[in-house]
Amino acid sequence: MRHANRIVAEVLDELSRVIQPGMTTDDLDCIAEEGIRKRTAMPAFKGYRGFPATLCVSINSEVVHGIPSPYRIIAEGDVVSMDLGARYKGYYGDSAITVIVGTPHDPVAPILLDVTKRALSKGIQEAVPGAHLQDISAAIQQEVEGAGFSVVKKFVGHGIGRSLHEPPEVPNYGRRARGPLLREGMTIAIEPMVNAGGGDVKVLPDGWTAVTVDGSLSAHFEHTIAITDKGPEILSIAS
Repeated sequence: MRHANRIVAEVLDELSRVIQPGMTTDDLDCIAEEGIRKRTAMPAFKGYRGFPATLCVSINSEVVHGIPSPYRIIAEGDVVSMDLGARYKGYYGDSAITVIVGTPHDPVAPILLDVTKRALSKGIQEAVPGAHLQDISAAIQQEVEGAGFSVVKKFVGHGIGRSLHEPPEVPNYGRRARGPLLREGMTIAIEPMVNAGGGDVKVLPDGWTAVTVDGSLSAHFEHTIAITDKGPEILSIAS
């Protein structure tokens, strides 16, 4: 799993360095697929439940699961979320980042990204043996709502290992001391999705792209972690 997640992290790092105005979301998808395959891994999302691409690319008010297109052009100031998965020797890696392309056209954008990253970090800190799963959820929700933003409740994090999505679900909201106990050896994907406005989302007619109902900006960060006796280990980081 470490290697699968390292591949995901390296490709996301590459995408964050090359993304620029004028590229299409399909350009990013091609780079992502090439990056995964040249590392002798397989795209995890492509074909999963019918998703047609390697990379989920969600722009501005799109929350998650945006489908890349050769007709979708990235503009200066766009907030772009990129969610990527890979399978290597039977194990899965999964991670997501959000970037601002160039100069933001909305001053709330950098604040939203910073809060979402902090929420992910707060959630990860709670992922220790003996804690309850919703300790993670509550920490994320507290950080987000304390900043005046909203967590998305329709979509959640998840267990991960030999399957891309395994139990337990990891909500981005909850109450401390609730949910299953966390055990050493568990591997989970923690992924706060945070809206600048309300938390309601809807899915577009393409059946995949989730957007904020009120049109507000959204951000998404995700890490796959392992719960160890020394604390949480982030697997989805580049070496």
